[in-house]
Amino acid sequence: MNSPQRILLALAVAGAGILQAHADCVLPPAPSKIPDGKTASEQEMLTAMQTLKEYNGDVETYSKCLAFEAKQNHLSQMDVARMQNDAVETLQKIAARFNEQVRTFKAKSGRSASLQR
Repeated sequence: MNSPQRILLALAVAGAGILQAHADCVLPPAPSKIPDGKTASEQEMLTAMQTLKEYNGDVETYSKCLAFEAKQNHLSQMDVARMQNDAVETLQKIAARFNEQVRTFKAKSGRSASLQR
């Protein structure tokens, strides 16, 4: 094998290692459906709240995984910060949409209900 081929092979192996580090920290997809507060039942709102709480836990687990990968020198601190920020930003956007629908739900039903976070 000549020198350029060896360099390409080394780069491919290194790239596969980086991809493996990212594969170890997998953030599950964010909840895709937020119930419409105008039409949703209380049970639908409670289920959505539970799903959002679970997703929050997933983001926390993901962040811990990224920190571990950084300690193992598989990810840079800059990559960890970017990935964590992306995950938290997504969580915050979904939580804001859900909270808006909770306010709508409470206004239509005139309840304080059990939709407390």
